[in-house]
Amino acid sequence: MKICWFNEHRLGVVLKDQVHDVTDALKALPAPSYPQVSGDLVIANLPQLRAEIERILPSTTAQSTSAVRFLSPVAQPGKIIGVPVNYQAHVEEAQRDVAIFTNRYTGGVKEQGLFLKANSSLIGCSEAVRITMPERLTHHEIELAAVIGKKVSNVSKEEALSCIAGYSIALDMTVRGPEDRSLRKSLDTYSVLGPWLVTADEIADPQKLDLHLTVNGETRQITNSSQMIMYIAEQIEWASSFYTLYPGDVIMTGTCEGVGPVVPGDVMHARIESIGDMRVRVEAAGA
Repeated sequence: MKICWFNEHRLGVVLKDQVHDVTDALKALPAPSYPQVSGDLVIANLPQLRAEIERILPSTTAQSTSAVRFLSPVAQPGKIIGVPVNYQAHVEEAQRDVAIFTNRYTGGVKEQGLFLKANSSLIGCSEAVRITMPERLTHHEIELAAVIGKKVSNVSKEEALSCIAGYSIALDMTVRGPEDRSLRKSLDTYSVLGPWLVTADEIADPQKLDLHLTVNGETRQITNSSQMIMYIAEQIEWASSFYTLYPGDVIMTGTCEGVGPVVPGDVMHARIESIGDMRVRVEAAGA
C-alpha cells in the first residue's frame, strides 16, 4: 500500500495515478492522550488503519497525483537518523575532494557513526528546498528512507527488517562546511521525504533497489542499494543499540557518489525502484 499525506493534511492512498482520500479512516485510531506516547500515531497503528482504509476505499473520492500537493508521508517522526558515507564510491569521492568535504570526517560509516537531523527540517516533495545560506555550497544526496514501525531497542539484525513500516525516497540536503553534520543538515527544508510511504510488504528486498537522481535533466547520482557498506538491517541493529527507536522514526540510509551543488531555479528529480519518483524545486529563501 502507498500511503501519503496531501493538500491540507488529508490522508491518501495511491492507486496507479490516483490519490484516494481516506481521511475518514483516521477515526479508527485511538484518541491521542497527553503527554503523548512517543512515536507517530498513524505509523504506530498502521495495521488497524490499513484494515479501515481497505474497508472504506471503494467509497472514496480520488484525484490525479499530478493535481495534489504531497506533504511528508510521516507527519510526526520522533527523530531523523542519518547514515553518512555508506557507499564506498562516496567515501572515495570525499577523500579526493577535501576542499569541499573537509578532512574533519574520515573513513566510512563504521568509523564516523550516525547523526541526527532536526525534525523541523522535514518537508514533503511538493515544497521547495530553500537556500538560506547562498554563500555556501548546498549539495543534494538521494537516499532510501526506512521508516520504523514499532518501538524497539537493541534489536538484532536478523529481526531488524521486521521492524520497518515502509520505505520512501529521501533527499538529505547538506550545506558544506567544517561544522557538525547535525547543524549543516538541519536547515529548514533540508530533509525531503516523499512522495509517499510504500509499506514494507511491497518491497521484496530493500537491498536490491535502483536509485537515480537528476538535476535539470542531468544525471548526478545513480546506484543500487546493494552497494551499501552497511545494510539496512545492520543500521537498525546499530542505531537501536544507542537509542530506542519509535514508530515513525526515519532512517536515511546513506547516499552514493555524485553528490553535487544545487542553486535556486534548479529542479531535482529523484527516483527509487519499487517506490516511485518525485520532483523537488530549489528556491532562494524568501522567494
